[in-house]
Amino acid sequence: MNRKKLQKLTDTLTKNCKHFNKFEVNCLIRLYYNLVGDITERQGTVNGLDRNAFRNILHVTFGMTDDMIMDRVFRGFDKDNDGNVSVSEWVYGLSLFLRGTLEEKMKYCFEVFDLNGDGFISKEEMFHMLKNSLLKQPSEEDPDEGIKDLVEITLKKMDNDHDGKLSFSDYEQAVREETLLLEAFGPCLPDPKSQMEFEAHVFKDPNEFIDYMNN
Repeated sequence: MNRKKLQKLTDTLTKNCKHFNKFEVNCLIRLYYNLVGDITERQGTVNGLDRNAFRNILHVTFGMTDDMIMDRVFRGFDKDNDGNVSVSEWVYGLSLFLRGTLEEKMKYCFEVFDLNGDGFISKEEMFHMLKNSLLKQPSEEDPDEGIKDLVEITLKKMDNDHDGKLSFSDYEQAVREETLLLEAFGPCLPDPKSQMEFEAHVFKDPNEFIDYMNN
């Protein structure tokens, strides 16, 4: 991308970006095209970061390992559901992912956890996510029973209107009282160490970050 185009794109994306300044947006755009360029070399023409490339970034950079959660995070970034993260989806997604307010993060996490998109986190969804994110413990007991107990305990703590499922209002109230419940059903945000390392590398030199990822 030539300098003029990069400048124009940077200006456009910075206008609508809450948490990054112009320099940071510019670094993220350059990183995005570096990442897409790497994929193009391997696969030929691509339309953006596909699910596999994006999950690789989540895994290598932010230490995420839960396939179900990574898939949901990808969907959270891919707003137009075309199967690729575009440059604007990348910048706006990272703005929330790395520096979002509590309100923004609550909405984002709730959408990640609401697997079927019906506006509620059901017992079944909780069960799936907790079963996925908890380490398998070799024990005599049926592990599913332990997870069912955990679902009941979680509901007791978070289900404010006692209807057997979590609405956004239930979730929001519980998280405001206890912030640790933000990622109650699985890690879908970067931990502070990964976030700092990512920002330190990318906002210093996006090319250096590519080298860091490939090592």
